[in-house]
Amino acid sequence: MLMSPMELNQIEAFVAIVRGGGFTRASATLHLSQPAISRRLHLLEDELGAPLFERIRSGAVLTEAGRAFLPHAETLLASVRDGLDAVSALRGTDRGAITLAVVGTLASTSLTEQLRRFRELHPRIDLRVRTALSREVSELVRRGDATLGLRYDADPHPELVSTHIHDEPMIPVCSAHHRLTRGRRVDARALAGERWITFPVRPGPAREPYASALERGLALIGLSGAEIVPIDSLTAQKRMVEAGFGLALLQESSVEEELRAGTLRALPIPAMRVTVPVVLIHRRRAYQSGATRSLMAMLADWPSDQRPERPGARSARPSTSTKQAGRRGAAHLPERRG
Repeated sequence: MLMSPMELNQIEAFVAIVRGGGFTRASATLHLSQPAISRRLHLLEDELGAPLFERIRSGAVLTEAGRAFLPHAETLLASVRDGLDAVSALRGTDRGAITLAVVGTLASTSLTEQLRRFRELHPRIDLRVRTALSREVSELVRRGDATLGLRYDADPHPELVSTHIHDEPMIPVCSAHHRLTRGRRVDARALAGERWITFPVRPGPAREPYASALERGLALIGLSGAEIVPIDSLTAQKRMVEAGFGLALLQESSVEEELRAGTLRALPIPAMRVTVPVVLIHRRRAYQSGATRSLMAMLADWPSDQRPERPGARSARPSTSTKQAGRRGAAHLPERRG
């Protein structure tokens, strides 16, 4: 049975209440009065035969029925947006908006250069960038609020396609004044008793990628029991290391500026070679415009860009097969299902 516009509006009101955390923000988002929002929700609840929210003093929380209905409502609204984009493409208009959700620590100079190139090639496309944690990037893409996402590790959600595009090298760093900078090679035994700074481990099944990378790196050199200092900010971590409060294992692209300035030093620890996989994600059945496919191909080829390397640094470039996959274009990228 086809849905009437009013029924679609009811679902839109339901999702707006969820994302806004209540009726007040939903009414502001949809430019409707609160009674109008309430009326649409009541009609939807009558149609479903179950209440979707429990009203409490601080707002509204989803009932069990609301939690069950939410992903289907978000998928429906995303599909409608896909349909509008597909019809627009038939008119040959290279217009509209593409939203890219990115883990903030991936927003390096090399990535922003790729995005600048995309904007030059598609001046009529409104490219929007949002930063979030990996799990939030997936959520934005899954519910259609972002067209594409760049995150760490593949997402196993059946509605998402994860394409492995890069292995981000992690390098151990210390203060420019640290005692370990005196040698050309650091033995693991010299690291005994050192503190390590990283992101805190978050609750839930998804592991924090940097904390996990540090755990793997320390295990490789036999220092699994090292003291860990959790700091929930990449900038704060770098400043703390610069001040001599500990060592850190950070992604190479995030410390290029500090290494050039000499405020951080890379520690030559050959045994501590760890990478974090970077994946490009999109919704499995989402409509992909020509501009979207072009951006996907650019992002897939982004890690192969030539960048100046630090003297003695291990190459951060991906394998030849990864480069070739990017050049073939997004339509032929190897699909990785989590």
